[in-house]
Amino acid sequence: MERIIECFRFPSPNPHVHLSMVTYWSGDLKIKGLLAEPVQEGLYDGFLYLRGGIKNVGMVRPARIAQFASEGFMVFAPFYRGNRGGEGNEDFAGEDREDAFSAFELLQSHPRVTGRVHIFGFSRGGVMALLTALEKEEAASVVTWGGVSDMRLTYEERKDLRRMMKRVIGASPYKQEELYEWRTPLYQLERLKPPVLIIHGLRDKNVSPEHAFRLEERLKQVEHPAETWYFNQYDHYFPPAVNRQIVMDLCAWMKKQ
Repeated sequence: MERIIECFRFPSPNPHVHLSMVTYWSGDLKIKGLLAEPVQEGLYDGFLYLRGGIKNVGMVRPARIAQFASEGFMVFAPFYRGNRGGEGNEDFAGEDREDAFSAFELLQSHPRVTGRVHIFGFSRGGVMALLTALEKEEAASVVTWGGVSDMRLTYEERKDLRRMMKRVIGASPYKQEELYEWRTPLYQLERLKPPVLIIHGLRDKNVSPEHAFRLEERLKQVEHPAETWYFNQYDHYFPPAVNRQIVMDLCAWMKKQ
């Protein structure tokens, strides 16, 4: 099925990258997202960019996805349901995971994509990336940067998010643990196929390094190939020059998978 409903040009911060605002089908909902494609002709690997935050917090930044596209990828970043005019209500790694699955399929079927699609998740996008990789076994690789891996741990650590999580998820993990387990990919990693790269700042207060350690530990238990890049001196946001270098490094890592 043709996933894209409409697509129109969006101002790009990078002369080597075209940006388009896309409306696409996720089930029977119309969802919005941003597509970044290298101006230079040719076929490229797909890159599914799964944003962090919720609603306007952590919204997709055009400069960020253009940065990944300029490394030689066709990048698509869904806004998730209920955002920027998209239908439905965002669900914090619940039903809105379908928006990521459909976005993966959109990239797979794009005429400029080689057929290989990589998955990248930042912050809350980390849990979305792992859930998508479990669903889409053919994914070429998965990178989680400052990524959530355990939803109950997020509830415990982030007192400031508890009200939102109870509202969106339906209860606290102490009342309905299964709602949090369903949103936590750690319990299903024996099914994971693509190789994993974990990037985390060890001073991160937004998503503690414990998320990375738990993911690394579980991947070891199931003997799954994983690489870890830990940075002692950084928190959730890395300085611009370091950030640019890591983007180049992780894109090179993806291409080798």
